[in-house]
Amino acid sequence: MRILFWGTPDFAVPPLRALLGEGHDVVGVVTQPDKPRGRSRTQLDPSPVKVVAQEEGLPVLQPLKPRGDEFLQQMRELAPDISVVVAYGHILPKAVIDMPPHGTLNIHASLLPALRGAAPIQASILQGHAETGVTIMQMVPALDAGDMLHVLRIPIGADTTYGELHDQLAEMGALAIVQALALIETGASRAVSQDDALSSYAAKIERPMARLDFSQSAEMVSRVARAFDPRPGAFASLRGGDVKCFGARVVGDGSDDALDEPTRSSPPGTVRSADEQGLLVRCGVGAVRFLDVQPSGKPRMTVSAWARGRGVSTGDQFDVGPVVPVA
Repeated sequence: MRILFWGTPDFAVPPLRALLGEGHDVVGVVTQPDKPRGRSRTQLDPSPVKVVAQEEGLPVLQPLKPRGDEFLQQMRELAPDISVVVAYGHILPKAVIDMPPHGTLNIHASLLPALRGAAPIQASILQGHAETGVTIMQMVPALDAGDMLHVLRIPIGADTTYGELHDQLAEMGALAIVQALALIETGASRAVSQDDALSSYAAKIERPMARLDFSQSAEMVSRVARAFDPRPGAFASLRGGDVKCFGARVVGDGSDDALDEPTRSSPPGTVRSADEQGLLVRCGVGAVRFLDVQPSGKPRMTVSAWARGRGVSTGDQFDVGPVVPVA
């Protein structure tokens, strides 16, 4: 089949490379317009997907919005049999979804109908899911609500970060779309409708969601830290400045029983130690240890380097405040 591929960030690169590597006829790529950078905003950076498309000599379409007669005509000229969409960045209108004879497939990084929406990878960690995965679905105008064609699953480890899970799911998405297309081409594909009653929503990431609240349990603090590691970085305020915290580890089983008496008697947000083992901070229940930090205006560094620079000391107190509730 002739495939029109839609995608923009690095998450979409493995699926594109997989389709090309398997010998599929990718007739073109649709991606977001180049982004300006630098103070002058005159230099333009192509998307990771565009870079791969240019390396492979594929036609590239970069509409401001994927709609209108001119864009639809460009699609017709490419004559795709099917579209494959992964992290493109715009909602597609029905006319675009339905144009290819075999419709449009989407690679979604969750086990639908759970975590429809913009940030399912982060949400799976924030909500403490034991597993996640990739769903190949038939696109419809409603958000991530189409029939499911293929599902692959993966466990989420206790210390798994967003960055690690992102890369694992990108590779899984590549495998899943190749398998799904094989099923379609052999007539073995079976569509399964989603149960809307079981659906949940993964909202777009906003900065306040990444604020650490040490009045929460160590397990919850760890989830927030891991969900935004390495980007944008979960943060808390200390000595009047924000500090991003990475490499979160819950101490023991996360209960107060796992702590020594000085730590148990400390208020939430208290730094109990800052050394080669990391930054140990008391939480509302239990304690959490961070392996790396990034003070405001500085690069990411080890906790021991931060302590040697007198950026933190035992007994320091992080600000404790509310966090955005996790749905």
